[in-house]
Amino acid sequence: MLDPFAPATDAVRAALLDIGRPGGVMDAQDALTFDPSNPSAGGPVALITNLALSTDNPNNPAHTAGTTFMGQFMDHDMTFDATSPLGLQTEPTTSPNSRTAKFDLDSVYGLGPIGSPQLYDPNDPAKFLLGFGGLFEDLPRKMDFAPYPADATAVIGDQRNDENLIIAGLHCAFLKFHNHAVDHVRAQGVSDPTSVFLNARLLTTWHYQWMIVHEFLPLFVGQPMVDDILLNGPRIFAPKTGQGFIPVDFQSGSYRFGHSMVRPSYRANFTGDPNSPFGVAPQFFGLIFDPSQHPEDGGGAAFTDPGDLSGGTRAPRRFVGWRTFFNFGDGSVKPNKKIDTTISSPMFTLPLRAIPPHTPPQSLPQRNLLRHVTWSLPSGQAVAKHLGVPVLSPDHFSELAGYGLGLDTSTPLWFYVLTESGVTQTSTMTLVPSPVGPVGTPITSTGLMLGPVGGRIVGEVIVGLLTADPSSYLSAQPDWQPILPRRNGTTSGPFQMIDFLAYAGVDALR
Repeated sequence: MLDPFAPATDAVRAALLDIGRPGGVMDAQDALTFDPSNPSAGGPVALITNLALSTDNPNNPAHTAGTTFMGQFMDHDMTFDATSPLGLQTEPTTSPNSRTAKFDLDSVYGLGPIGSPQLYDPNDPAKFLLGFGGLFEDLPRKMDFAPYPADATAVIGDQRNDENLIIAGLHCAFLKFHNHAVDHVRAQGVSDPTSVFLNARLLTTWHYQWMIVHEFLPLFVGQPMVDDILLNGPRIFAPKTGQGFIPVDFQSGSYRFGHSMVRPSYRANFTGDPNSPFGVAPQFFGLIFDPSQHPEDGGGAAFTDPGDLSGGTRAPRRFVGWRTFFNFGDGSVKPNKKIDTTISSPMFTLPLRAIPPHTPPQSLPQRNLLRHVTWSLPSGQAVAKHLGVPVLSPDHFSELAGYGLGLDTSTPLWFYVLTESGVTQTSTMTLVPSPVGPVGTPITSTGLMLGPVGGRIVGEVIVGLLTADPSSYLSAQPDWQPILPRRNGTTSGPFQMIDFLAYAGVDALR
C-alpha cells in the first residue's frame, strides 16, 4: 500500500481545483467560437479542418477519433461509481461498483430478456429494441412508448452511454450487432429462444473482447506491453478466477488518460441518413459539449436538437457516420488528440446533464484530480519506483512547483501518467488503422500511447479482468478466433472495429 500523493488538506484541494480549472495549465485554450467573417479562425468545423488551430492541442496520428469512444464504452462496461464524494477521503471498499468488473457487456444486456424486458423486442425477446424499430439509427427512447411522447430518455442498460452522440451511436451499433448475431445463430439451426439469445450474446461479447485485446489495447499501451503481459504474465494485478475488481489507481488515475484524447469538435456525419423517417439532414459538425445549448446550464430555452454533440435527444442529424471515427480507407477518418496534459477546452465546462450526479464542478480535469484525494491515490513517482521504471524528474512538472506543496516531486497519478505519455518516445505502432498510412506505418513521436507507468497499470488491469472472468474468450478458449464475416466478406484474418460496424450494418458512407 503506497502513501497518498499529498495530505487531504484544503490547500491541496485548492491547488487541484486551480490546476484543473478552465483557462488553467491544462486547458488547451481551443478556439471554440465561430466567426462568420473569418470561418477558419475557430468553431467546430475549423477545429477539424484547420491544422493551424491544433498547434497547442496536437493530433495523434496513431489513433483514429473513434478510439476515444471505444475506451469510454469499455469504461462504462466495467465500472460505475456514482456515490463517492469528490475531494473527501473515502475507503474504496465502501463505494460499490454498479457494473460487473468484467468486459461482459452488462451495460448493454442489463439483466437479460427476463430481468430487463424493457430493453428487448416483445415480439422477439432474443433481440434488442431499436429506436423507430431500426428505421432510424438511434437508441430506443421513452418517446417510442406511451405515455412518454416527449421524453427522449434512452431505454438502455447504462444511461452513461447516452452522454454524447458518438457513445450513443456505438451503443446502438452493439444492439444491431447482437440482433444480426441472433439471425446468424438461427441460421445454424438453433431454435430454442434461450439458446439463441445466449449464443448470440456470447458471439457478440467474444468479438468485442477480441477487439479489446488485438486492436484497442495495443493502441492504448503499445503492442510490446500487451505481448509482455500475455506472454510473461502480470507483475502487479492478478485477481483470482471469478474475483475481478477495479483498482482505484486504474479507475481514477491511469484509465482516465482517455480524457486527453477527446477532440474539441467532431464531424458526426456527412450527408444525413437517407433512411430516416425525418428525411436527409446536412452534415453535422459540433463541439463535443457546449453548455450554452442546455437550459440547465443557463443556456436559455430547451433544444430538441442542440448544436453540440451531447446525447439525450433525437433529430434527423443526430446519428453517427463512422468513417470519421474509424479508418475505412476512404480518407474521411480524423485523428484523436495526443495523450498529454493538454485537454480540449470543452472538457472544462461539461453540461450538467453529462455528469452522473448532475452537480458541479463541471470541469472534468478538476473532477479527476479531486478523486485522487477521495481515494488517497499515490503519486506517479511512487508508482514508478514500485514498478522499477524510470521516474520523471521534477523538471517535467515545473508548472506544479509554484503551488509550494511538493506536487512536482509527488504528482497526482493522472497528471503524472499524462505527462509520462507526453514525453515518452514511441516507434512503429502495429495493428494501427492510422490516418497517415496503412497498418504498421512507422510513427515516431510523443503522446501516442501510455508510458511505462500508465501502460503497465492499464494493460495489466484490462488483461487481468479478462483472464479472471471464466466466461471470457481469453480464459475459456484463448485460441479462439472471430467467426463472423469481416467487412471484405471473409471469415479469416484480423477482426477490427470496421468489421464490427460493417456486421452491425452501420458502416455506410453517411
